[in-house]
Amino acid sequence: MPFGRRTRTPGAAAIVAIAGVAAVVATHGIASTSSPDPSGQRMPRGNLPGWREVFADDFTKAVPLGRFPSAVRRTWFGTYRDGTLDTAKTGVYMPTKVVSVGSGLLNIHLHSSGRTPLGAALVPTIPGATGRGGGQRFGRYVVRFRTDPVRGYKMAILLWPDSGVWPRDGEIDFPEADLNGTIWANVHYQNGTSRNDAISFPTRVSFARGWHTAAINWMPGQVNFQLDGRTIGVTRARIPNTPMHLVIQAETSIGGPVPRPNAAGNFQIDWIAVYRRT
Repeated sequence: MPFGRRTRTPGAAAIVAIAGVAAVVATHGIASTSSPDPSGQRMPRGNLPGWREVFADDFTKAVPLGRFPSAVRRTWFGTYRDGTLDTAKTGVYMPTKVVSVGSGLLNIHLHSSGRTPLGAALVPTIPGATGRGGGQRFGRYVVRFRTDPVRGYKMAILLWPDSGVWPRDGEIDFPEADLNGTIWANVHYQNGTSRNDAISFPTRVSFARGWHTAAINWMPGQVNFQLDGRTIGVTRARIPNTPMHLVIQAETSIGGPVPRPNAAGNFQIDWIAVYRRT
């Protein structure tokens, strides 16, 4: 979504609260796996103080092009169907043509078919989620990812309200940006009245700088964002409070140039972990 509000500096109380979360992540939940992950950082295993791990995918099962999500239906709820217009309405979601899993990575190959840009929007199945759209109310979401800096495409890892009522029930996006730009975090407020009824936090981190780990910590009365272990934004204003589901989204840029027919590149995820508050 567009970045409609000026950045706000977190208050001292919020910084203290997030420092505690960061300390927990540094000392808990990272355990050894059978082999190093392709990104050089292993997937977290197990619970954290205050959080119970309810979903994790290290993408160890190979899935050829055209078989996602049917080959992994127990862990992935589905996708936006082939041919669905993307947010900008200049491209389409076409998971059967762009999504595969191999060498420990989920890969979304962004490219055009003819003059139509192709992307995907993927939704994992979260065990125990009670929302009607497969979402939960509050949670911690951690993703290890990289992208190629392909002009004309964007990505967002986002929480979307199960109600589908937007902007009223808000939205949380992180990371989000054009692939040839820098990473942003955004919270669209509960009881929002427009797409610009939101707060945004910029970073100076480029997608082109290799692998990153992004964390959304969504709690009652607070959302905070961490990138590569560093807190980049905190807000306590009008936090979304209805069940939301996670969407991994890659598509054409909003308000940006339409990708050239030969523009192509990959959006890759090494692992993803989801937690529920205890």
